[in-house]
Amino acid sequence: MVEEGIKIVAQNRKAWHDFFIEETYEAGIALSGTEVKSIRLGKVNLKESYAFIAKGEVFLHGMHISPYEQGNIFNRDPLRDRKLLLNRQEITKLIGYTQQKGYSMIPLKLYLKRGLVKIELSIAKGKHTYDKRHDIAERDAQREMDRSFRDQQKV
Repeated sequence: MVEEGIKIVAQNRKAWHDFFIEETYEAGIALSGTEVKSIRLGKVNLKESYAFIAKGEVFLHGMHISPYEQGNIFNRDPLRDRKLLLNRQEITKLIGYTQQKGYSMIPLKLYLKRGLVKIELSIAKGKHTYDKRHDIAERDAQREMDRSFRDQQKV
């Protein structure tokens, strides 16, 4: 994102390799003060995290936020489930997607937007091994075409 006031803190690049991304949503996160301070320092990991729906609310599971060093007794469990803040219509849409077979809610990036912590949540469908190999082959072919084009430009 190149918008003003946005600082990307963490990205889940592996998600683009392992999933077909269908749709994305921006959501806020319910955090404690020491967690926000730790996120501002960049001590967060999105790998292996996913979102799930429980009692009509969306929660993020598996996101690791390291404890804030000066937080002492106010630090929370680094791997606790965190509530995502979305509108009712968005939650209803997400419920419809997740009830379909093969769809998951995967976080793509965590960022600060005008001082608030936001997460980009995606609706994703898992890739098979042959899909991943196909993407790698396409990327290699594109790289080879670019390389040969550059070589022609030099001559």
